[in-house]
Amino acid sequence: MGFSTDAIHIGQEPDPTTGSIVPPIYQTSTYVQESIGRNKGYDYARTNHPNRKALERCVARLEGGLTSYVFSSGMAAIDSVFRLLRPGDHTILSEAVYGGVYRLTTQLLVQFGMEFTFVDTSCGEKVRAAVRPTTKMLYIETPTNPTMRITDMAAMAAIARERSLTFVVDNTFLSPYLQQPIEHGAHIVVHSMTKYLGGHSDLTAGAVILTRQEDADRIYFVQRSAGAGLAPMDCYLTARGIKTLAVRMERHNQNGMVLAKYLASHPKVQRVLYPGLATHPQHEVARRQQRGFGAMISFDVGTLEAARRLLENVKLCALAESLGGVETLISHPALMTHASIPPDVRRSIGITDGLVRISVGIEDVEDLQADLEQALAKL
Repeated sequence: MGFSTDAIHIGQEPDPTTGSIVPPIYQTSTYVQESIGRNKGYDYARTNHPNRKALERCVARLEGGLTSYVFSSGMAAIDSVFRLLRPGDHTILSEAVYGGVYRLTTQLLVQFGMEFTFVDTSCGEKVRAAVRPTTKMLYIETPTNPTMRITDMAAMAAIARERSLTFVVDNTFLSPYLQQPIEHGAHIVVHSMTKYLGGHSDLTAGAVILTRQEDADRIYFVQRSAGAGLAPMDCYLTARGIKTLAVRMERHNQNGMVLAKYLASHPKVQRVLYPGLATHPQHEVARRQQRGFGAMISFDVGTLEAARRLLENVKLCALAESLGGVETLISHPALMTHASIPPDVRRSIGITDGLVRISVGIEDVEDLQADLEQALAKL
């Protein structure tokens, strides 16, 4: 079946008991057992429940994986992936990852003996040079948050095969509708489902999609042991959001291109970071491995003062953390999403004080452009 059909029907089958077109929410903590060691597939909601299992089937199908597991947040999902490692293991990461990933790895996981190196993964030679005998994992974002660099996933998969590395891709920015990393050699895909998969800014959730049974077994062990699995109501909300993923991403994609071109032509914008523009250094790589360029745009207005003035004057665009909702969200990475990264590191990877990130929603694009126009006019 096609993507939209799968998004609507996999894990969303009518309730066999009543015929309800929407599966029920199993808002229970425990399940009555028929006898000791004998149940109907469920015993305790921390370990599994019908809403979670259904959502995991759907997400695995959309990404083309063997199986998936869903978590209480994107960071909980990412943390579970790093738990595949052991003390002394080394990981190579994209240098401009989400600030929460930088904080998790450099301030928490290093305390357990893990080692991390951040490199520009858009350059294969830099990745090769960073590999050590202890390197076990290659973790990338493509596009990176918020610098919008593109990594050639097929090239990274080749390095992973040569060096026996686990290749992980964060696909949050594009969703499986616009990009499917497993097609390009990824072993594991992670999502903050809070963003495009949920799509309505009304939940937090994460997902890990696996291609290898041994990884799947270990991630499930983490999920049920650490207790970070997604609750029934949040599974229901995420599944409901996924039903409209295809049509939402089409509109996000269209609006993103219109606003990127508008910003690129504006005299008060110094640079625009958007892979859909022909001027983007990895534009051709993006064209090859993506089905669209998405709705995440970063642009630089020169100074922190100019960025503050812009963000204080937008009216339709909402100044807020997060991304991927139907409404347009705008933020200042250096002081918001990436504030946990030291200033000198931020500057070295291109997160300047004048950089603004916008998650373009599905509103009428003329209204969004008018809002940016009036705000930019005040700079």
